[in-house]
Amino acid sequence: MGDEAMSDGRAFYARSGSRWDDLISLLHLPYTAWHLSYVAIGAALAPLLDWQVLAGTLSAFAVGLGLGAHALDEVKGRPLGTGLSDRALWSVGIGAMLISMTIAIVGAIVISPWVALWGAAGVVLAVGYALEWPILHTDVGFGLAWGAFPLAVGYWAQTQTWTLPLLLIAGAATLLSLAQRALSTPARFVRRRTRQASVQFDESRMWDRSQLLHTWERPLVLLTWTTVTLAIGGLLTHL
Repeated sequence: MGDEAMSDGRAFYARSGSRWDDLISLLHLPYTAWHLSYVAIGAALAPLLDWQVLAGTLSAFAVGLGLGAHALDEVKGRPLGTGLSDRALWSVGIGAMLISMTIAIVGAIVISPWVALWGAAGVVLAVGYALEWPILHTDVGFGLAWGAFPLAVGYWAQTQTWTLPLLLIAGAATLLSLAQRALSTPARFVRRRTRQASVQFDESRMWDRSQLLHTWERPLVLLTWTTVTLAIGGLLTHL
């Protein structure tokens, strides 16, 4: 999946050619799966797992983060190069956030009023990062908002408590998200800012643009599957 660079500067998972391809690209499927896995891992850490609560939590994050935040991110600079209009992207972004909050309100009625607060916090984090608010659009902001937060919410939704081990594991999710950003930032720079790039190591060895991108994107693919596999394994322990 990361073997070839996109010649037009789009991410390795982006597609083009139709409106459906634009929508698929908008989901950032590998990264969405990665961060939804944190929700599942958090839930799997609970002594008892309520699958309906997990489904609701995953749905809220999938809509708000996977669709809403990414639609708003596409408004800023068109990183995926989709053909969707600004109006369509704003509509998708705002609509997704409203759906996510609706799920949170239902959770507040069924589980605890605190769910509404976590839902509002999630919307603020997603919108703030996508629109590049200075406080949130940083390495630490990314790690906390896209790593620690979904994992902690996944656990809290099951138990309505936090524990010291949970905070440590949320810290690990933050570090994994920082690793993601450390890999994706240089890859994004090469994709978006260069048409040709190479590194000459010696007289007989040189890496071109595709090989440079492979250096960063291959670990991103492997880390995605690692996190997804951990999530599935954790959930299977509750069957």
